[in-house]
Amino acid sequence: MLQRTLTTLVVVWAAMLVSAQPARAQQTLNFTLGYFAPIGEDARVGDDVLNVNRTFLVFDIEEFDGPSVGAEWLVPLGQFFEAGAGVSFSRRTVFSVYQDFIDSDGTEIDQELRLRMVPSAFTVRVLPLGQSSPVQPYFGAGLGLISWRYSETGEFVDFGAGREIFRDSFVASGTERGPVVLGGIRFAGSSASAGGEIRYQKANADLGADFAGSKLDLGGWTYNFTVGMRF
Repeated sequence: MLQRTLTTLVVVWAAMLVSAQPARAQQTLNFTLGYFAPIGEDARVGDDVLNVNRTFLVFDIEEFDGPSVGAEWLVPLGQFFEAGAGVSFSRRTVFSVYQDFIDSDGTEIDQELRLRMVPSAFTVRVLPLGQSSPVQPYFGAGLGLISWRYSETGEFVDFGAGREIFRDSFVASGTERGPVVLGGIRFAGSSASAGGEIRYQKANADLGADFAGSKLDLGGWTYNFTVGMRF
């Protein structure tokens, strides 16, 4: 459903912009509306906290999929290259319960798992058709700095104390760096642009001793619809 909607928006913008005056090399302020999907269970880093949690909690990694918004400043480096600096935001809360235990009153032992990420990316892109073309496919790579916060809040079972159930909240946060790769297509007019993009990020965070897993995999794919103002 999301992919069909993004495709429709891109086609409409393309029809409007391709008929406009061909673009010269310009700076662009891009706004993105997208969908972030974390790396799946089979590809996550070893001892990832979400994979470990799934051995005793009921939830799916795909439940951390969710919307992403962002902005990016693009500066041409001649006709066939451009540099970009941008930031985006995503946050997702997933509800879970213990799969093999219930409370003494028969109710579920539930938790909320929350992951927030604010990635900043510094990239260089290649535009094979050049900045002056109204249709501009591109690909690129760069460095990502991911500010993150992960929390587990709710009821917990203390397996070392007679399976006592208690309420608490555990939080970890930090900033990690890693590679970013991207590719997409942009339809550019003299004052506006629009397009679609796929972006991949990779980074791992270290968690403290309060969590079942020692790592948190921050990698994943973002599927963006982009709208830009050109100067």
